[in-house]
Amino acid sequence: MQKTRTILVDVARKLFAKRGYDATTMNDIAIESGKGRRTLYTYFSSKEEIYLAVIENELELLTGRLDAITHMDATPEKKMVHLIFAHLEAVKDAVYRNGNLRAEFFRDIWKVEGVRKDFDRNEIIMIRRIMNEGNDKGDFDIKNVKLMAVITHYCIKGCEVPYIYGRIVVSSPEELYPYVKSLIHKALSNERTEFVYGGTR
Repeated sequence: MQKTRTILVDVARKLFAKRGYDATTMNDIAIESGKGRRTLYTYFSSKEEIYLAVIENELELLTGRLDAITHMDATPEKKMVHLIFAHLEAVKDAVYRNGNLRAEFFRDIWKVEGVRKDFDRNEIIMIRRIMNEGNDKGDFDIKNVKLMAVITHYCIKGCEVPYIYGRIVVSSPEELYPYVKSLIHKALSNERTEFVYGGTR
């Protein structure tokens, strides 16, 4: 059953990418998959439901990529850099790989938000894992890891659209590294300058 569902989602993704969401029908998906309408409606009650399954599948792939980074043999600082780069690259790849689906992604951003709740929650957990590791090793000095992980996640998320549109141009984690390292040292490391309202100390 899972194999059939996977086939249906993959066929739908390709059709959405080629024709766009509006121009693709449930009948098109049924015919292209070779499974028939009855089978398709056994798994999905509407085109919107299968569209959201396509987005969810992309996010599951991204979660796997990010989780692998948290287990890298690297410093917490480098893990954070690789996680940020992988997040932005994977989202851009997903949007561009899906062609006409790109417009739907941005048009229905709030619908996508509903699907990505699990992904967001999982990424925050991964960021917390890296931050706790940094604290344990003495690389970071984060007083409230839970809050800082949420803030960091939403900062990365806020970069998605400008990154996809090429307003932030980075070709590799190595290119990103000095900037994120500087940011981390200012915000997270135990050597950071303490910022106070009206100045620093």
